[in-house]
Amino acid sequence: MAAVAPWDLLDLDSLLTDEERDVRDLARRVANDRVRPSVADWYENGSTPVRDLAAEFGKLGLLGMHLTGYGCAGSTAVAYGLTCMELEAADSGVRSLVSVQGSLAMYAIWKFGSEEQKQRWLPGMAAGELIGCFGLTEPDHGSDPANMSTRARRDGDDWVLNGGKMWITNAPLADVAVIWARTDEGVVGFAVPTDTPGFSAREIKHKMSLRASSTGEITLDDVRLPASARLPEARGLKAPLSCLTEARFGIIWGALGAARDCLVTAVDYATTREQFGRPIGGFQLTQAKLADMAVELQKGFLLALHLGRLRDSAGSLRPEQVSVGKLNNVREAIKIARQCRTILGGNGISGEYPIMRHANNLESVLTYEGTSEIHQLVIGQKLTGLNAFAG
Repeated sequence: MAAVAPWDLLDLDSLLTDEERDVRDLARRVANDRVRPSVADWYENGSTPVRDLAAEFGKLGLLGMHLTGYGCAGSTAVAYGLTCMELEAADSGVRSLVSVQGSLAMYAIWKFGSEEQKQRWLPGMAAGELIGCFGLTEPDHGSDPANMSTRARRDGDDWVLNGGKMWITNAPLADVAVIWARTDEGVVGFAVPTDTPGFSAREIKHKMSLRASSTGEITLDDVRLPASARLPEARGLKAPLSCLTEARFGIIWGALGAARDCLVTAVDYATTREQFGRPIGGFQLTQAKLADMAVELQKGFLLALHLGRLRDSAGSLRPEQVSVGKLNNVREAIKIARQCRTILGGNGISGEYPIMRHANNLESVLTYEGTSEIHQLVIGQKLTGLNAFAG
């Protein structure tokens, strides 16, 4: 019997427009040509040519591609999601570079910044000439940003920032950092040039996950900023949380890419690896595993596409809708990666195959932009009308 690729099981491509398929194919080509040949070495060495990749992605219009103006492509949400999927099929760390640049740092400036800030930062960021990061998470305040320790106080016409941020993608290389701090008037955002005295970013080493990504710890030691550095439209914690919602949308799609790459690898292996005189894909237990994973992959895509269509028609998604997508797709992706590893047996842990790298990366994806537990509580609160975050 003729075999079909996992993605062709339900003919999912038929649900996309010609333009969406073109964008998807462009992202797939750049991932195949620029990322796949080297990513295993980047991961093993814990070093990635972030600036080179950003410049290439910028030339192709992939940075901040779902934003409008200031050199951004103004693409649809579905096209952006498909791009995230193809990039993460190569590696989650590479997709994180694009997500943090476009959906966190650029989006925060685009949504809440002044016209002067937008003109100063966004064109260079869209081109990949400037790198941005997003400083919200802190060493002692991950899932509870309302109690962040970073403070900003007024000193004449200036602001002075003190505190620290942790697990910040792109921070060691960033030209601008969007920093969130508590003030007497609530949570406030700032576009901070990283060459400002008192700002420092230390590369976090010894990661077992997202090794093909630059991650840093930011220290703010009496960082003095002019009033013009404040994001004027960002008022309260709702502003950074809306940025997280923006980024989570890309993760909903990206996780599918990692899962798909694992499943394609496992199917190929199962049809060529022989044990007991025949390919292991011919055994019922192996086929049951492959079938269950393929079903979850199709369901995850349909969920992501539905959310993308909603966003393109309505202009935005409700937070609980994004939480449904992030919770389901990342949770299922990591299950798929782990199951695919079992099909490859001992070879599943080898860097010659991408599965263990994807599985390790997805451990971080499961945690960042809201843990699974946080998304369960978001959904639970919407279902019951009761806030369970406080205990």
